Amino acid sequence: MRRAACIVAAAIALAAQGARSDEAVAFTPAEFGRILAHGPWPPPFARDPSNRVSGKPEAVALGERLFFSPRLSGTGSLLCASCHETWRHYADGRARALGIEEVDRNTQSVVNVRLNRWFGWDGANDNLWAQSIRPLLEPREMNTSARGVAALVRGDATLAESYRKAFGAAPPADDEALLVDAGKALAAYMESLQSGRTPFDDFRDALERGERAATARYPARAQRGLRTFLESCASCHSGANFSDGAFHAVGVRSLRASGEPDEGRRDGVSKLLASRYNLLGMYSDAAGGDDSKSAATRAAGTERGTQGAFRTPSLRDVALTPPYMHDGSAATLCDVVRGHPARAAGAKPLSAGEVSDLVAFLDTLTATGAPKFGGGDNACR
Repeated sequence: MRRAACIVAAAIALAAQGARSDEAVAFTPAEFGRILAHGPWPPPFARDPSNRVSGKPEAVALGERLFFSPRLSGTGSLLCASCHETWRHYADGRARALGIEEVDRNTQSVVNVRLNRWFGWDGANDNLWAQSIRPLLEPREMNTSARGVAALVRGDATLAESYRKAFGAAPPADDEALLVDAGKALAAYMESLQSGRTPFDDFRDALERGERAATARYPARAQRGLRTFLESCASCHSGANFSDGAFHAVGVRSLRASGEPDEGRRDGVSKLLASRYNLLGMYSDAAGGDDSKSAATRAAGTERGTQGAFRTPSLRDVALTPPYMHDGSAATLCDVVRGHPARAAGAKPLSAGEVSDLVAFLDTLTATGAPKFGGGDNACR
């Protein structure tokens, strides 16, 4: 209680110090608490109990080799990094991903992906290794098979030795078991991809410590944008990863390549329960019992799935991964902010200044020193 009282007192003091609009925003104690809820960063690493090699350095090394191997695809020409390009912050810059063919949705970055509860825009997978297997088997993406992946790992001496170091045995004779292990190695690698600290994190921590000089370095525009964010966006983009991990129908409707509407979570639930690789299946390494994650998967059987609902994406490093929305229909952050359909009906539209300030805040969620930081194509005009 004494610490909480000190924090509130520091918030009031900082608000009084920042009363001049050109220098800082006078955040209320309630706003102060909501700001602190978006941290601290980074969060501690937690192993995935469903993946026996989660967090194991040898598995990370194997997963990295697989991630950058074109031979993992059925054509021998595509790799995981074809869509998750390192120089694009593990996204691809396209409205919709392009594998062997163009697919239905925008590529999401895999940085910080370990923090997700559900995977994919529709949550069709409940663990990262199953999500890693999905594009391998998808005909329009990498178009391979369990047999193809198994033949690659067994037939390549370097991969086979890397597998032995990661899993403590030679690659198994069962093709599907080896496919699953390849997915678990890929997941171990992607778990290691974490974004750095941002100007917002420095500001947030300085607020918590009551350090006036440090908070003054955070731009006034970003502070104004942060207040708008708390009012308009933070209910869904919550927590240290700026995502509640839930599914929301925000009014962006799109069509699949087939011409059918993309139903989002409604279709995702069906795929999740039909998957051989979900947490209720034989390939999970979670030890006995019905843990909270597998229980959530079981509960999804009673979930109807909201039509057109998609998982809330993280906003960390968001300035680096245009275009936006599940269908890539928003080219810039300014486009997202100006026309975001999730704003409550009848809500007052944001002014041009509020849009610009909000985007200035979103830019401060980019890791310090990352390329294109400071506005770039997201500068509103």
